Amino acid sequence: MKKHLFIIIILLISGSIYSQNIGVRNLQCEMLTNPLGIDVLQPRLSWQFDTNASELEQTTYHILVSSSLEKLNNNQGDLWDSGKVESNQSINIVYSGKTLDSRDEAFWKVKVWTNKGETEWSDSALWSMGILTYAEWKSTRWIGNNHLFEGDSIGQFSKLSARYIRKQIDLKKKVKNAKVYIMGMGLYELYMNGEKIGNQVLAPVPTDYTKNVKYNVFDVTSNLKEGENVLGTILGNGRFFAMRQEYKPYKIQTFGFPKMALQLVVEYIDGSRETIKTDESWKFTPYGPIKSNNEYDGETYDARKEMPNWNNVGFDDSNWLNLMWVQEPGGFLEAQMTPNMVVKSEVAPISITTTKNYSYILDMGQNMVGWLQLKVKGNRGDKITMKFAESLKDDGSLYIANLRDARVTDTYILKGEGVEIWEPKFVFHGFRFVEVSGFNYKPTIDDFVGKVVYDDIETTGTFESSNETMNQIFKNAFWGIRGNYKGMPIDCPQRNERQPWLGDRTTGAYGESFLFDNQTLYAKWLDDIKFSQTLDGGIPDVAPAFWRYYGDGVTWQGAYIKVADMLYHQFGDKKGIKDHYPYMKKWMDYMEQNYLKNDLMTKDKYGDWCVPPESLEIIRSKDPTRLTDGEVLSSAFYYHLLQIMKKFAEITNQNKADIVHYDELSSRIKKAFNDKYFNKESFSYANNTVTANVLPLAFGMVPDNLEDKVFQNMVYQVEVVKGGHVSTGVVGIQFLMRTLTDFGRGDLAYKLASNKTYPSWGYMVENGATTIWELWNGNTANPEMNSQNHVMLLGDLMIWYYENMAGIKSSAKYPGFKQIIMKPDFEAGLSFVNASYESKYGKIKSHWKKTKSKLEWEITIPANTTAVVYLPTIKASKVKINKNRLIKTSVSYKTEESGVVLELKSGTYSVQVN
Repeated sequence: MKKHLFIIIILLISGSIYSQNIGVRNLQCEMLTNPLGIDVLQPRLSWQFDTNASELEQTTYHILVSSSLEKLNNNQGDLWDSGKVESNQSINIVYSGKTLDSRDEAFWKVKVWTNKGETEWSDSALWSMGILTYAEWKSTRWIGNNHLFEGDSIGQFSKLSARYIRKQIDLKKKVKNAKVYIMGMGLYELYMNGEKIGNQVLAPVPTDYTKNVKYNVFDVTSNLKEGENVLGTILGNGRFFAMRQEYKPYKIQTFGFPKMALQLVVEYIDGSRETIKTDESWKFTPYGPIKSNNEYDGETYDARKEMPNWNNVGFDDSNWLNLMWVQEPGGFLEAQMTPNMVVKSEVAPISITTTKNYSYILDMGQNMVGWLQLKVKGNRGDKITMKFAESLKDDGSLYIANLRDARVTDTYILKGEGVEIWEPKFVFHGFRFVEVSGFNYKPTIDDFVGKVVYDDIETTGTFESSNETMNQIFKNAFWGIRGNYKGMPIDCPQRNERQPWLGDRTTGAYGESFLFDNQTLYAKWLDDIKFSQTLDGGIPDVAPAFWRYYGDGVTWQGAYIKVADMLYHQFGDKKGIKDHYPYMKKWMDYMEQNYLKNDLMTKDKYGDWCVPPESLEIIRSKDPTRLTDGEVLSSAFYYHLLQIMKKFAEITNQNKADIVHYDELSSRIKKAFNDKYFNKESFSYANNTVTANVLPLAFGMVPDNLEDKVFQNMVYQVEVVKGGHVSTGVVGIQFLMRTLTDFGRGDLAYKLASNKTYPSWGYMVENGATTIWELWNGNTANPEMNSQNHVMLLGDLMIWYYENMAGIKSSAKYPGFKQIIMKPDFEAGLSFVNASYESKYGKIKSHWKKTKSKLEWEITIPANTTAVVYLPTIKASKVKINKNRLIKTSVSYKTEESGVVLELKSGTYSVQVN
C-alpha cells in the first residue's frame, strides 16, 4: 500500500516564556479533522505560538513521542526523542522515530526555546495509525447485493434504493477501547446502537474507485457496551453507482452496485482483542424509506417505510436478506487524509410566495450548496416535492434550462404522524430558489432551513475594503468556492456535470487558499490526477476521470504542476512536489514528444475559454479578433511550466540533466515563440489580444528591454479598446490583475475589479449574482450553458486582493509565510483595506487606511516569522512605528527608489506615514 501523504499536526504551545506571556489554545490537527487511522509512516509535526510577544523567534525544539500517555507524561520518548534540535522550523518537521505498525498510537509533545526564553512542555497531542497493509484487509470481505429491486432502474435516470444493513454482535467483556474502519461505497452513514457515528455527510470523499478507495476511522469506545450491540449502515449511491449508470458508457465511468467493507477492532479491559468483520452473515433490506438517491436527480424518501429501531438491539430482521460477498472495487485501500464534508452552516429563507399553480417559491436569499430541511404536517401518503434552481423566470417560476437533464427534485412522502422533520442524506443541490409542492396549507419560511455543505475545512481569510462592489465580489467568491468543495474541487454544483475540471483550478486553487485551508483537499487532488494518468503519460481534463476526457491540452492539464507549486508556496509543502515529480515529468515528456513541433507546443483543446463574446446573447465568441490562437496559449504555458519544473528539480535534488533539459528547451521555445508571434513594429503578440500579450509578460518571455512597450500596448487594449473592461477568458484572467499591478498599473487593475458594467465581476453583482457566474454574460446568454455558480472566471482576482491590495504575500525564498511580503498598492484606488489570513504560523493582519495627508497601517506578524514591509515614501523621517519616529527606533529599514522598506519581526505594529 502506498504511503503518499503526510499529516501536519498543529500543536499549540502551553506554559509561558519567562519574560513574555504565552497563551494556550486547544490542540488542533490542521490537516485532519480527526487524527485517527493515518497511513503515513513519517507524519510531519507542526506547532504554533499563541502569543502577542514581539520579535519572538524559535531557536531550538525538543519533541517527545511516546507509545502511551503515561510514558509521555513521564518524559519517556520511547518512540522518538528528537533531543534538542537547533532550528527555527516549527512546521513540517518529519517524525523520525521508530516505525509504527497498524493501529499503533503515538502521543507527543514539544518544548521550545526562543530568543525570549524557554517554554514548558506543551499539552499532549495524539495520532494513531490506520491499517497499513492490504493483507490486513484481505480477510475482511466486501459485501453487497448486485441486483435491482422494486422501484429500481438503470439508465439515463438511474434509480436505486438505499441499502439498510445491520449486524448484531455480542461483546462478552467490558470494552477498553474500540475503533471502526469503514469503506462504504458509494456513500455511507454508520450507526452503533441507534446513534450515528461522526458528523460527516456524503462520506467518504470521491475517488476513482478502481485506483484508490478511502477508508474512514472512528473511535467508538463510548458507543459500545458489554453484551448485545448493533452495527448499522445505510449505503447510498454517490459516484459509485453513478448518476447516469450505463448511460453513455464511452464517456461516463461507473463502478457497479454499492458495497462495503468494515472492521471493528475491540480491545477489552483484560487486554484481549476481537475483530468483527463484514461477511455473509450481515443482513440488509432495500425496502427502507430512501427509495432513490441520485446526485443529479435528488432523493425520494417514503416515511411510511421507516423501520423504527432498525439499527438497535431488539429489532426483528428475520425478513431481511443476507448480503453476499462481492468483488472489491480494485483500488488501493488508503486512509482518508482529508476531511469529509459536513453541514458547515445554515441559511434561513427570506421569503415564500405562492405561484399560480398553488405551489410555493422559496427564496434563500443566497445561491448556496447543500440541501433543504423540511418541516411539515399532513396526512399519511401526502407527497411534498422540492425542486431546486438558481434563478427565476420573468413569470416567477423556476429557471431550470441551465440544469440540463438534472431533475434536482427531492420528494418526501408523509407518514401522517404529527409534525415531521426531514432532510436528505445522499444528495446535494446548488440553488437559491426552491419550488415546493404538495402542502395542503400555506407553509411559512420557518418550515424550511437551508443546510450549507462542504468539506470540513477552516475559513482562513477575511477581506473588506472601501469599495462595496469589491466587497460583494469577495462574498460571492467565498460562497462559490466553498460550495464547490466536495472532497474534490468541482466546477459547479447544480447541473448534470459537477466535475473536477483541472482548468478551473490552475490558478484558482492559489486564490482559494487565502480564503480556506485547502491544503489537504488539493494534496488529495494531486493524487486523483496521478491515478488518472495514462501509462504513456497523458493527463485527463477531469480528475478523478469520472468523465473520460483526455484532451491533451497544456493550460488545463498544467494544473497538476501549478497546484503542487501552490501547496509549496502557500503552505511550505514540499511533499507534493517530491511525490509527484516523476509523474509530472512523465507528462511534460509526453507532451514534448507528441506535440512539440518546431519548438512550439501545437496542441490546445479549449482555447481561452469563455472570452466575453461580441454579443450578450451568445455563449462563444466567433470574432477572431477576440480569440487567441491555441498554439500561443499552449506554447507560452508550456514554457511557464518548464520554469516551475526546473524549480521542482532543484527542490527535489533530481537528476541535474532535468535542469539542463528544462533550461535548454525553455530557450528554444522562447526563441521560436518570439520569432513567430512577436510583432516588432506594434510590440504585440499574435493578433494582439490581451491574453496573447499578458502571458509572455507574466512568464518573462518578452525580448530584453521591450517589456514596457509590450505592456503599454496591452494597457491600450484594456483601457482604450475595451473601455477598461475584462476581455480575457479562463487562461488570460489567471495573470491579468497581477501583471497590470506588477508593471505599475494597479489603478487599471482596480478599475477592472470595481467595474459594474459588462463584462466584469461587478456586472454580475449589479445583476443580482450572489456567487460567480460561468459566463461574463451569464444573465443574457443561451441558458443551456450558464452555471450561476462557477469559480473559474475568478482567475487571479483573489490573489490580487490579498497580495496586491492587502499586502499579505508569502516570500518565494521562504515559502509558507515564513517570510511575509507586505507591499499593498496604496495608489490603486482604495482608501482602506482590512484583511487577515490564518497562516500555518498564525494570523497575519493588514489593516490600512489613507487620506491625502496620512497613511495608517496596523500590521500583525505571527511568532517565528518575519515580514518585509514596503512604505510609499522615500523619507524615513515621515514614518512612525508605534507612535515613535522610525529613525529613533531599533527597527531595521532601508531606503530604495520606490520607498522605505522595513524588516519586521513578529508582533503588532502601528505604522504611520505622513
